[in-house]
Amino acid sequence: MEKRISFWHRVLNLLSPQACAICGCRLAIGEEVVCTPCNLQLPRTDYAAQPYDNDMAKRFYGRLPIERAAALFFYEAGSEASRIIHAMKYFHHPEIGQIMGRMMAEEMAPFHFFDGIDALVPVPLARKRRRERGYNQSEEIAKGVSEVTGIAIDTGIVQRKHFESSQTSKTQAQRLSNVENAFTLTDAARADGKHLLLIDDIVTTGATVWACARPIAEACSCRISVLSIGVVRA
Repeated sequence: MEKRISFWHRVLNLLSPQACAICGCRLAIGEEVVCTPCNLQLPRTDYAAQPYDNDMAKRFYGRLPIERAAALFFYEAGSEASRIIHAMKYFHHPEIGQIMGRMMAEEMAPFHFFDGIDALVPVPLARKRRRERGYNQSEEIAKGVSEVTGIAIDTGIVQRKHFESSQTSKTQAQRLSNVENAFTLTDAARADGKHLLLIDDIVTTGATVWACARPIAEACSCRISVLSIGVVRA
């Protein structure tokens, strides 16, 4: 369906033009976050077409019974595409999460990736980090996904107990140790019997998602799938 551009959106674009998060060029009317040329060059994973058996899903083999897994594009620190995540997390642009969430949902819905999902569960931030940032980027992504799919967001199932040191530059073993007991189940009844879609911004080794999903999987009879904007190549 073609997007209708309102008169006031056009006026706002003239008064305060937006720049592409990747190349910095001015966005045309109707473009959001990334310009069309940069969007076409995003290193898409196409994992939604094969969500049960891809390199992202395999990261959880033997650790968690993840049902489906997909990410929009391959993430590499310092790459042009990484600027989208960087702007969303560190330059106070929560709207990028919502826009990218909508884009991702619109692209993946035709592959029936969201069929049967009962709730979207954004990976929670610790209170300290949320106060510092002012928002949880995973929750913003979930808002965009929810807008397209109509699936409700549930932030009351699991919570983060404390803030660990950054996962950046850690080995896989160090990442697992760093977040091993970072999450706690708060309401098992809300998860029992459901198919939950955990949403994060980036999946690297899968350690954070594993730590978040583990208390849910251990206490509830439920199904868990995973979705992220970016995933680091295996």
